[in-house]
Amino acid sequence: MKIFYLVLFFTLSIVSANAQKIDTPSVNVDSVVRVTLDDTTKKKVAPNKDSLFRLLPSAKPIAKRLKLVYQIINNGIDFSVQGLSYHYKILNWAKKNNDRVTEAVITAELGYNISENGDKDAGVKMCFAALKLAEQTGYKQALGVAYGNLSICYGDNNLTLSKAYIEKALRFSRAANDTMSTAYALGNLTRYYLQLHQPGPAKSSALTFIRWCVDNYKSEVPRALITLSWFMPDETKLRYYRAAAMIAAKRRDTANTTEALINIGRYYLKNNKRDSALFYARMVYQMSKGSSLGSLLAPTLLLSKCFPARADSTLKYTIEYYTIRDSLKNFNKAQRAQALAFADEQNRREVEAKQEKYVADLELYGLGIVAAFLILLAIILWRGSRRRKIANELLQEQKDQLEETLNELEATQNQLIQSEKMASLGELTAGIAHEIQNPLNFVNNFSEVSMELVGEMELELSKGDKDEAIAIATDIKQNLEKIRHHGLRADGIVKGMLQHSKAGSGTKEPTNINNLASEFMRLAYHGLRAKDKSFNAEMVMHLDSDLPLVNVVPQDIGRVLLNLFNNAFYAVQQKQKTAGDDYKPTVEVSTSLFTPPSGSQGIYLRVKDNGTGIADDIKEKIMQPFFTTKPTGEGTGLGLSLSYDIMVKGHGGKIDVDSEVGEYTEFAVWLPLNKVTNA
Repeated sequence: MKIFYLVLFFTLSIVSANAQKIDTPSVNVDSVVRVTLDDTTKKKVAPNKDSLFRLLPSAKPIAKRLKLVYQIINNGIDFSVQGLSYHYKILNWAKKNNDRVTEAVITAELGYNISENGDKDAGVKMCFAALKLAEQTGYKQALGVAYGNLSICYGDNNLTLSKAYIEKALRFSRAANDTMSTAYALGNLTRYYLQLHQPGPAKSSALTFIRWCVDNYKSEVPRALITLSWFMPDETKLRYYRAAAMIAAKRRDTANTTEALINIGRYYLKNNKRDSALFYARMVYQMSKGSSLGSLLAPTLLLSKCFPARADSTLKYTIEYYTIRDSLKNFNKAQRAQALAFADEQNRREVEAKQEKYVADLELYGLGIVAAFLILLAIILWRGSRRRKIANELLQEQKDQLEETLNELEATQNQLIQSEKMASLGELTAGIAHEIQNPLNFVNNFSEVSMELVGEMELELSKGDKDEAIAIATDIKQNLEKIRHHGLRADGIVKGMLQHSKAGSGTKEPTNINNLASEFMRLAYHGLRAKDKSFNAEMVMHLDSDLPLVNVVPQDIGRVLLNLFNNAFYAVQQKQKTAGDDYKPTVEVSTSLFTPPSGSQGIYLRVKDNGTGIADDIKEKIMQPFFTTKPTGEGTGLGLSLSYDIMVKGHGGKIDVDSEVGEYTEFAVWLPLNKVTNA
């Protein structure tokens, strides 16, 4: 056989050298042959399957193990049940060792073999099972193999689906750097494009196929050349077939050699060169003897067409062709039956082994349960003898711990309000810096301008221009007033924050809420009138005379009331500026006892105005520090934040707001009666 390959190689080399050099724009056949033949890699005689199988447990990492798997299942052309049995041996080994990746790959290869042997449905089912395993592992090479074999199983029955699966196989195989599966996927994708009547993408895929094989997987260069010949004119095809045969013969690749030679024979037969066709048909026929029955189908069919003038030879090879085909059908049926029987036998053995293990485990578990019960009983009896002694010690220890915890809670309770307030003050530090920066900037700017004006005034005085100096002095006075205004603005912010930090730190004492409300309402009204002599408003008081005294910090509650009244009078003042003469500014305050459905009685204090109102989108923001609806310079944004902390955190109450834009605003302050003592 070695001498045969040498003779064939030199014959094809001579013929190829004398042939007309016709190449595609993108592929130079001579270059492909030269590059491929420079690679001296030949098919080596691999160790037998048993030797390779024994290496499987030690093959790491997983990529190396999969390479060994393909060495085992591709070692020789063997269509016997014994050959297929190694697929099952690898499958059983993978299941036993919980090797999901190997299990997925070998299951996909089993599906491919079963499909190729005629049982398409069973093959598809096995490939889908392989795909599910591969998806669980996420291993890209296994996903590529599963999708590729699934595509082949569907084949011509559903070309659109086959093409979609082979495209996925190509994507995963390339990502996994699986050169073999990538080459197979490119070849099959080209065929699907052609069958779907898409010649443009098919030719592009064929060119990609041959370039990939030349660069990465030279074993498939002959098949790539044959694939590319599909797109060549008849006078060029022969050159591709000869190049493919030459490369395959050099590599002693029987499968691709016979494939290329049979295409040469068909070419000569198509062009009525029957002697040449007969020569190559006989060559392939001789090479295929001693191999599988399937490899004799193509040469016998070609031989049956090469003797038009000799009916006996034609009849001889025709009979042989149909005999082989029928034998293959019967052989495939027998093989599938044997393979299924082998699988059933493996399953039966697994079931028996599991049953034996179950019985053994059951006996072991029974003994374990009895032993555990005896040990548990002994522990219970032993612990029972000590329980009463330990119980008293434990109860005493728990009592001491509870007393200590109670003392700590009482001490913590006294510090809780101030601790929370100081934490809140720390969070507001950034906001304070931002708020105080604006007035300080104004102070700095007007100070610089005033200094420049002083210089100008000195210059005018030196000139004797008294009138101009007086005018400059007037400007300086205005600047100083602005400096004082913004200084007071900064001072107000600082004082507001000092109040915020001291909220809830005073001592609670019985307080008359009605007196407090009326006093601070008048203070707020007269304070605003001191700034705006034209402002007038009606003050309405509905104070419940039966209210008990309440334990509160009077200064803190006074701050809350002052903030609420200031806001109310400010709101009606602003509305008065735009409303007509019929508008009458009114601020109301009311107090009452209130018992909600929950039964927890408390005191309600309501402050209501008929001013500008509060929009719904800012109601949730008004209690936030530094949030204000007033123009710059008229509010610090701390009043309601301070009031909220005093009422909720300092006195356990709450503040609610109800408002309608342009109509009214009502703040409702509630104190629970568990904070109240009767007069």
